[in-house]
Amino acid sequence: MKRVLAIILGGGKGSRLYPLTKRRAKPAVPLGGKYRLIDIPVSNCINSGIQKIHVLTQFNSVSLNRHISQTYTFDLFSDGFVEILAAEQTDENPNWFQGTADAVRQYLWLLRSFDVSEYLILSGDHLYRMDYSKFVDQHREKKADITIAVLPMEERDASSFGLIKTSPEGEVLSFVEKPEGQALLDARVDTTALGLDAETALRKPYIASMGIYVFSKEAMIQLLENDERQTDFGKDILPKAIHNNYNVRAYLFDGYWEDIGTVRSFYEANLALTEQPKPPFSFYEEDAPIYTRPRFLPPSKILDSHISQSIVSEGCVIKQAKIHHSVVGVRTRIGQGVVIEDSLLMGADYYERAADRETSRASGLPAVGIGENSHIKGAIIDKNARIGAQVQILNKDQVEEGGSADGTFYIRSGIVVIPKNGVVADGTVI
Repeated sequence: MKRVLAIILGGGKGSRLYPLTKRRAKPAVPLGGKYRLIDIPVSNCINSGIQKIHVLTQFNSVSLNRHISQTYTFDLFSDGFVEILAAEQTDENPNWFQGTADAVRQYLWLLRSFDVSEYLILSGDHLYRMDYSKFVDQHREKKADITIAVLPMEERDASSFGLIKTSPEGEVLSFVEKPEGQALLDARVDTTALGLDAETALRKPYIASMGIYVFSKEAMIQLLENDERQTDFGKDILPKAIHNNYNVRAYLFDGYWEDIGTVRSFYEANLALTEQPKPPFSFYEEDAPIYTRPRFLPPSKILDSHISQSIVSEGCVIKQAKIHHSVVGVRTRIGQGVVIEDSLLMGADYYERAADRETSRASGLPAVGIGENSHIKGAIIDKNARIGAQVQILNKDQVEEGGSADGTFYIRSGIVVIPKNGVVADGTVI
């Protein structure tokens, strides 16, 4: 795998994840109480023996830069690295990234200088565990120009993905990006050819691209060079490669994979981590750990509380609270009498000193954390939020989309989101 260069696409503005992306790039969104989304593909690379990794981004990249620089440092005597490549204007190209393929094209002058044989293209907003070495090995065995990681898909989700048709040998015959109507129906295939049983094949009659590709170096350069109209891998590059008779192959992935592109999918993927006896995705894998920044925090202190089906990260202080089916992030302070249900608390970036908490209270500002006797259900509380005492965040009216005019809270797909550094005053009812 030393001759593989990984390129992680940081995504666009992340508007579907707003307000979680208000002040951060999509790959920097916190996950599972202590990780960030970018930790997933980077960890998969490291566990697969791939240590040359670039991350392409252009929106709100400060926290992403900080996280990567503080987390991923390889041995001085190795050639491994994880580096950010931010969009920049140059004399040759005054435009920002126009799409996934254009982002790679704008840095092709750098990427082609590496002594590698393949480029591994990844996304920064997926939750899954994958051994990329098997993916690359198949690519090499088939002498492919491009290999696409795919998985069978149900009809209700299929129109959100690129769909392919393959020959019995796994050669990709067609690729259509996010089809609808008749085009969607035309993309149906017999997925028993992938090894699915008849019942599952009937339920999942589509083959969907995961947005993960292996390109041979020569094919990547040929397809991207000198054609700035081709800006997207799914919409432009892959159909062009198939039309021009490149050897495009499919690689079937049979594990858990979740595209975390919306607030709803992000919320559900996080709470699924608490499922018992076995969650769909687990961080408890010795052979393939997920890495993140070491914070050297103390153990969590839990005083006379009842916690069920939940994850509590390190450095928390929880006093006489009830927590059910929730994820509690690092450094979270939860006051006496608090009830947390079906919620994701991202925690805090710092500890508020006792003197600062007193000063905050004196000025009418709640302390960082969850104030006494508050009740939170079906919500996402972003980092450093200050939730006052006797606050109710319940969305009792079952609003699907909305929020406050001052940005105190947002409601996305029925989920109440308190943004990073948000303040909710004592006694507020949402």
